[in-house]
Parts: sequence; C-alpha cells; structure tokens
Amino acid sequence: MSAASLHATRDAHRQLSLSWQQHVDVPLLLSVLLLLCVGLVMVASASIGVADRNNGDPFFFFSRQLFFVALGGGIAFVLYHIRLLHWENARMLLLLAAYLLLILVLIPGVGKTVNGSTRWIPMGIFNLQVSEVVKLFFTLYLAAYIVQHGDKLREGLQGFVKPLLLLGLATIPLLRQPDFGAVVVLASICLGMLWLGGVRLWQFLLLMAAAAGSLALLAVQTPYRLARLTGFSDPWADPFNSGFQLTQSLIAIGSGSWFGTGLGGSVQKLFYLPEAHNDFIFAILAEELGLIGVVAVVLLFAVLVWRCFVIGAAAEKVGHVFGAHLAYGVGLWLGIQAGINMGVTMGILPTKGLTLPLLSYGGSSMLVTCAALGLLMRVHRETYFALGDLPRARAGAGL
Repeated sequence: MSAASLHATRDAHRQLSLSWQQHVDVPLLLSVLLLLCVGLVMVASASIGVADRNNGDPFFFFSRQLFFVALGGGIAFVLYHIRLLHWENARMLLLLAAYLLLILVLIPGVGKTVNGSTRWIPMGIFNLQVSEVVKLFFTLYLAAYIVQHGDKLREGLQGFVKPLLLLGLATIPLLRQPDFGAVVVLASICLGMLWLGGVRLWQFLLLMAAAAGSLALLAVQTPYRLARLTGFSDPWADPFNSGFQLTQSLIAIGSGSWFGTGLGGSVQKLFYLPEAHNDFIFAILAEELGLIGVVAVVLLFAVLVWRCFVIGAAAEKVGHVFGAHLAYGVGLWLGIQAGINMGVTMGILPTKGLTLPLLSYGGSSMLVTCAALGLLMRVHRETYFALGDLPRARAGAGL
C-alpha cells in the first residue's frame, strides 16, 4: 500500500470516528446495548417456568420483552431527531399531561388493579404504568424550570418552593395508587436536580430533612408499608409470610457464590421467588452468574450514569443549560432506581415495587427508559455541534 493510500485510509477512519462522536456517545451506547442483552437473556431464563405454566409458551415473556426493546429503540430513534428546544417549550404541557395521567389511572374503569395496586392504564398490547411516564415528564419540566428560574432558585426561597409544591401535588395520587417506590424516586430526582441547579446548601439540607421526615412518616402510616419495613429488618422472623420474598431473594443470591450456578441453573425461579423476571430479576442474575455477573452489571450501570453526567457537564460548558440538567436528571433517575432495586434485592433497603432499568421485564419501564436515553443522546448531539460552532463564533467575533 502506498503512502498516499495509507494516509487516505487513516483519514477515512478518522472521519468515521468523528462522525460517530458527533451523533452518539459510544461508551453510553455500548453500556446500554450490553445491559439490554443481559436483560433479554435473564428475562428468558427467569421467566421460562412461569411462562410455560401460565401461557403454554416458555418464551412468552422473552418474546414480549424483545418486542418492547425493539419498540423502545424506535422511540429512542425518533426522540433523538427532535430538537430539545421543543421539549423545553412544552414544559407546561408535559406537567399537565403528568397530572392528567395520575388522575386518569385512579378513575374506576380506566385504571387496572393488580395485587391491590392501581398503577396501570390498559393500552391494548401492554399496560402503561403511569409513574414511569411521570418520572420522565417531571425530569423534562424540572430541567426547563431550572433554565427559566435559575436565578430565583439560587437567590431565595421562592425559587425552590414552587417545584416542591408541584412534587407534593404529584405525590398525592401516587400514594393513592399506591406506589411509594415511585414517590421515593421522584422526590430523589427533584431534590438532586434542584441541588445541581444551584439551591443554597442550608436550603438543600432543610429540604432533605423535610423530605426524609415526610417519607418516613408515610412509610409507617399504612399497615402494608409498616409490614414491609418489619419484614425487611428481620425477614427470617416470618420467612413464609412478610419475609417470604426477601428470604427467597437472599437464598438465590447466596446460592450464586462466585461464578453462579450457570445460565438457566437457578432453583429459586422455579416458583419460589415471586416476580423473578420483574422486580427481583437481579437475584436470579446473582444466582446464575454469581458475583462476577453482579459486578459486571453494577459496572455497566456505573458507566451509564457516569456518561449521563459527562454529557451534562459538557452541555453546561457550552451553555446548553436545558440539555445539561436533563442529562443530570436522567442520570439521577436511572442511578437511583437501579440502586434501590439492587438494594431491595440484597436486603439493604425495604421492599419497593421498582423495576431494574433495561433488565426487568415490563413494557412501560423499557419504553420510557429508552425514550429518556434517546433524549440523552440528543443532548450529546446538540452539545457536540455547539462545541464545533464555538471556534467559528469566536473567530467571527474577533476573539
């Protein structure tokens, strides 16, 4: 190969690399794809017994999850091509839509009740879990609020009282469903985004104390939540009733040891551990893939959250405030929800009905998470082109 051909090949590779950098954050994309692949494999493994018994098809849940992944990818692709300015301008419509969904799900005949909880609106091919959509809409609204009222947020009480009141209004219907786990995640997203938006330290600490006190009060007011707290503190005291799910989860994790029982080798998924392919899929993963698999999944989530904050910091650097705080909000949301799910599975936190993003079975969680990641990729794209425009703008201004 001649020197000219070699240089041409290198230039082509460099241009291809630059093109990828312009459009996607490669570490983020790889971590998401790997988590999706692990999730599909684990859903197939964890659900094979219950799917065969209840549906006559051992891969019933796997097929549906594969469909949700494909549909979620399509949604992410569409949102990736929509300018973020449109979402920023639609902040009030998004907020109103969130409240409308929270009200609709509680209307008799509209919302679907499962195991005493009314959290879903039937949509034909799947049931829409309202709280998942509310998390995304609130994250978008808060990012736009920080852009519009950043000075008030940093300078006085009025700036952060308004979003807290709006959060309180959303909390009431969520507790009526009831969905305490969604309240915890939504409150955490709100607090984290307000802190990153510039709330003063003493205000933030006061806010944290008030939120922690309110959540603790709510947790002990209702008998079933109190039972969950009791079961969490000592699940072995009542292993066949309040502590059943947690004890089965701990048995699964303990059985995995270092390298696991092997893919498909789980015993706990055979009608012992409830929600094995859903909220407690992490326990089956630990049983079949062992500590090595657990560490790998935790690292993948760490990369995902890290890239969210890297993208947010880059956006903030070029003055893209809405994109920056949207990226921060998505990072907080996915990191907190993943951490809570894993903590619940391992007995570190009280049991809550929260899915593990990108891994647990469920249409609502998959579609909304993919939508959030599509928006995140859009933040990266707009930031990258803004970075490219800065030198030209400075040159035009004589800087």
